[in-house]
Amino acid sequence: MPHAIRMHETGGPEVMHWEEVEIGQPGAGEVRVRNTAVGLNFIDTYHRTGLYPMPLPTTLGMEGAGVVEAVGPKVKGFKVGDRVAYANPIGSYAEVCLRPVARLVKIPAGVDDRIAAAIMLKGMTAWYLCKRTYKVAKGDTILVHAAAGGVGQILSQWCKYLGATVIGTVGSDEKAALAKKAGCKHVIVTSKEDFVARVKEITRGKGVPVVYDGVGKDTFMGSLDCLAPRGYMVSFGNASGAVTQFNPGVLAAKGSLFLTRPTLFNYTATPEDLAAAARDLFGVVKKKVVKISINQTYPLREAAQAHRDLEARKTTGSTVLLP
Repeated sequence: MPHAIRMHETGGPEVMHWEEVEIGQPGAGEVRVRNTAVGLNFIDTYHRTGLYPMPLPTTLGMEGAGVVEAVGPKVKGFKVGDRVAYANPIGSYAEVCLRPVARLVKIPAGVDDRIAAAIMLKGMTAWYLCKRTYKVAKGDTILVHAAAGGVGQILSQWCKYLGATVIGTVGSDEKAALAKKAGCKHVIVTSKEDFVARVKEITRGKGVPVVYDGVGKDTFMGSLDCLAPRGYMVSFGNASGAVTQFNPGVLAAKGSLFLTRPTLFNYTATPEDLAAAARDLFGVVKKKVVKISINQTYPLREAAQAHRDLEARKTTGSTVLLP
């Protein structure tokens, strides 16, 4: 029988267990995928801790890539042997899994399975952030927090390609080099500098039209202070913890700001939106406009250690788990 990382209770990495699972045959509108690579994302830790509650027991993981090995009834457009990738629903930390074809995309020639697994969630997140939530335009100066992270590196490169000047924040000098490589013209090391003051200095007091903040409570209020009037505060993650008890009147006081908390699912809810995201994402990857840095790999059975390293901010770029 195949194995998967299962959890029966919420908590630390110790709640993750390598267990045998029975997969069965795909149902209507499903295929069975043998995973070749699985992506690691911060949202996985939210599911594990219960910050984002899930029915238990469950198999963790939101994205992966592999090969179709069985096709269920009423499936069109996919066949046994197709290379596919996905970013929803939960359950990718597995050697074999069932996937709804409505959430699958084919991996184009020239894109490696590991790359596909590393970009489906992070890359599509970068896509909706810069192409849909706030449409980055040539001449914009924008702020990207955690610019050396998985989403941060992809987003920074993509925004540079769109003609923006990217300001990135990082936590160390080592990560600063990665952010520079990813296209950030200005890099702020937050352990040494006040990012609000530096953003105001860089923009000559004007502020930026958008802040992409996947860090959460540690940066949230400072991010608002970096915005120009009517700017967009895009809060898309909680790496430092969730933002709580926020008074929306602050948005008025700081310049009639917009605040949004977007999710990938809402931006790829229809097959048409999912296809558009995949087309744009694979397009910039194949052009090498966006280069994917897979800086860590772990055996899938050691996913708990990958979680420890991710939460300790020991990882950079993308991390892939190998079944």
